[in-house]
Amino acid sequence: MRRRDALKLPLAASAALNLASASDPQSQVETEIVRLKLKHTWTTVMSSSDFRDTLHLRYTADNFTGHGEGAPISRYKESAQSARETLEGLKPYLNSADPRQFSKILAEVFRRVPGQYAAKAALDIALMDWTGQNLGVPLYRYFGLDAADAPVTTFSIGIDNPSSTRAKVEEASQFPVLKIKVGLDSDEASIEAVRAVTKKPLRVDANEGWTNKEEAVRKINWLETQGVEFIEQPMPAAMIEETRWVRSRVHMPIIADEACLHASDIPRLANAFDGVNIKLDKSGGMLEAYRMIQIAKSLGMKTMLGCMISSSVTVTAAAQLSPLVDYADLDGNLLISNDPWTGVTVLKGKLILPSGPGLGLLRRGN
Repeated sequence: MRRRDALKLPLAASAALNLASASDPQSQVETEIVRLKLKHTWTTVMSSSDFRDTLHLRYTADNFTGHGEGAPISRYKESAQSARETLEGLKPYLNSADPRQFSKILAEVFRRVPGQYAAKAALDIALMDWTGQNLGVPLYRYFGLDAADAPVTTFSIGIDNPSSTRAKVEEASQFPVLKIKVGLDSDEASIEAVRAVTKKPLRVDANEGWTNKEEAVRKINWLETQGVEFIEQPMPAAMIEETRWVRSRVHMPIIADEACLHASDIPRLANAFDGVNIKLDKSGGMLEAYRMIQIAKSLGMKTMLGCMISSSVTVTAAAQLSPLVDYADLDGNLLISNDPWTGVTVLKGKLILPSGPGLGLLRRGN
């Protein structure tokens, strides 16, 4: 055998090994329902609870494990159990798929599964975390972003009595901007309780609480006198024409939340809302959220990244995209007492992205 041919053998063997690894990643998917305990009872127009169950997913292949999480939204008939059943049913396909082809995997899952966007989000986040780890880069770099551009996040204050509201505001002293839940007859009392202890800029979220457009106009114009910067979803999602009517009679920007689930929703909202609140659990993950941000920007709309009550897995995934947006409401992990992970942190309200590859998560206690 000539020396030149002999030298080719190790190279050929290495190439064959890499090809085999790429075509047979030996993936393993594991799911778990995690109960997250809230620091305070969380009350909005829609519900009141002391805990939330979220679906966690581990996607292992080639000695890397990507972590994902989905926080199901009951309004869309999703639960942690239905999310788990969805992903368990996909295991034969997912275990045989190559995570390097994550776009193909997610497209197939979206084709096969109607709804269940929290389950899709958990899978998307885990695949993106795996990808970043495999490439050795944080996901914000994968998307071509600068961590220094991450915005300030609001801290959310749920609906409560005036005394408890004042106490919650004082607990949130490190946050320069607060988000106040409204949408009930007690709205004025809630805002007055906040204003009794702080002059910070406020943003409010009515969660579809006002069904009368005249009432919406009256309340929004009053909120403007209270130093409120903008309002989210004042009226039910289906009432787009009514919201357009309201928008023509107020000066405060209106941000779509429940009316904006997926990229295809955004164009019809452009003349009724000034911006959109994008949540990974509604959209189905990071890739769809990225598309939504780009579409909204192309239409001249403001962009915001929000979250459900969830652990640092989902919040950190959203934070990786936050340098793209105008506003952030990424505090779901700060509202719970038993977060199993650390990831994105907050310094004087500003989101500080982790430097590790993928999501950059660390399990608490490590």
